[in-house]
Amino acid sequence: MREGLPPPHGGVLVNRILSDKEREKALNSVSQLTKLAVDSSILKDIENIASGLFSPLEGFLNRDDYLSVLQDRRLSKGQVWTIPVVLDVAKSSLANMKEGEDIVITDIGLRPVAILHIEDIFSLDRNVHATSVYGTADTSHPGVARTHEMQDFLLGGRISLLNSTVSNSPYYIPPKETRARFMERGWKTVVGFQTRNVPHSGHEGLQKAALNFFDGLFINPVIGRKKKGDFKDEVILETYQVLINNYYPLHKVIFGILPMEMRYAGPREAIHHAIVRKNFGCTHFIVGRDHAGVGKFYPPFAAQEVFQEFPDLGIEAVLFPSFFYCKRCVSIANINTCPHNQSDHLEFSGTLMRRLIEEGESPPKELIRPEVASVIREWDGPFI
Repeated sequence: MREGLPPPHGGVLVNRILSDKEREKALNSVSQLTKLAVDSSILKDIENIASGLFSPLEGFLNRDDYLSVLQDRRLSKGQVWTIPVVLDVAKSSLANMKEGEDIVITDIGLRPVAILHIEDIFSLDRNVHATSVYGTADTSHPGVARTHEMQDFLLGGRISLLNSTVSNSPYYIPPKETRARFMERGWKTVVGFQTRNVPHSGHEGLQKAALNFFDGLFINPVIGRKKKGDFKDEVILETYQVLINNYYPLHKVIFGILPMEMRYAGPREAIHHAIVRKNFGCTHFIVGRDHAGVGKFYPPFAAQEVFQEFPDLGIEAVLFPSFFYCKRCVSIANINTCPHNQSDHLEFSGTLMRRLIEEGESPPKELIRPEVASVIREWDGPFI
């Protein structure tokens, strides 16, 4: 078992946040630059690049790195990287953009967010992108549908952050600070937990099982654009707070958000999620059944099996079987601990719990803590 926090992916925690003096100088010049307004998902990618969460990236992928990620699941210099982090732009916007020049990226309100030094301008092949990243061209896959909404060209190059878009959240902890907190607590082993849902008892059982083996637990929900039918970000945050405050040893747990769009890319995204948690400082990462999957697009354990293909990843996957509640064991169990038939099992089905909530019913207490169910009921429409 690893002892001590891992180095960031690529060896150095990237910092593309300008100093106060550099920022002041840059802001004085942005009025002369071409402006490009982007949506919230791109803003989150910019923040994650700047803070080092996407280390070793210093900006949006250039052509060589982009093609290498699609084909080999690695950057052109060999580091494991499975999800293309790209900036798409319409052909009509290219008239005032040239390779080797700077532009300013803004939010939709035109507030300057970052400067992009354009290294590459290249075309997007949506079908190649979709089939490489998601393993399908089926537009019922939300990631494929999102790909077909992208513009025709991609801009590659380093960014420099001017204004943060997420630092005002009380739940946002940048990787430099998470690493400091882990070390302050004396944690030599830290297991990260990814979620895009409210916590059910299966999640709780899995997390607490992991705490038997590791110094600390980092619960790290994805906050950002998800697919229709997922829980709203605010509901996820509130339910986790009530669960942690009532049922977890607080000295063993840190809770912080990951501001990022879900891609639903299955195995590729599982590796990406592990890299991000490595940059946060985690030594281990919990990967459950169908991690980052959607529908029936990926085999149930593909996201676990893919880790065998990346022995140089630098963070260890913790692979758990599916948990369920056994009525005969009268406890949360899994196939390794329970001898009873499926007829005795209550599965932790997100679909079932969503249906019960939509119909005004409370899920069984064996599947979800009453305090968590109470928070969900307080929301008028807890789903996207």
